[in-house]
Amino acid sequence: MKFAFTGRKMEVSDAMKEYTRKKLSKLDRFFQNDAEAQVTYRTERGRDTVEVTVKSANMYFRAQETANDVYAAIDSIVDLIERQIRKNKTRLEKRLRSGAFEQPVAASWVEPEETFEVVRRKRFALKPMAVEEAILQMNLLGHSFYAFKNAEDENRYCVVYSRNDGGYGLIESD
Repeated sequence: MKFAFTGRKMEVSDAMKEYTRKKLSKLDRFFQNDAEAQVTYRTERGRDTVEVTVKSANMYFRAQETANDVYAAIDSIVDLIERQIRKNKTRLEKRLRSGAFEQPVAASWVEPEETFEVVRRKRFALKPMAVEEAILQMNLLGHSFYAFKNAEDENRYCVVYSRNDGGYGLIESD
């Protein structure tokens, strides 16, 4: 697994990097050699937050944990990502490394199968507009996201959304 480390409002020490590598390497059995982990450390109001995004074979696993200690947050994140993989075992088994799930899963980890049912479907035309106009439309509708074609960027399909921190995010298609 390849690692990329980022520190926001804090210095990332070599010991923290090594500890993270050691803990996240436990997840290598689920991934092929192309797995990449993006690890972001930040501190706010005396609490440390660690965010890990693992990408493998066009699949993304993300976990974020806030704790008083960076090392405790890292331990928790490994458990969260492993739980995500086990929860979606049958769907992921086809995409992840073959044989990754041959070992029996402990009964305490097995969660009931979820079924996903589409209960409502809408169709609408996406109109070219600027990002600011899309945010305005989203706010006027009272939605948390809004899909549109970005007139400023070759009519690329985009989605704007409101973030928990009060800002806005933009998702762009390739």
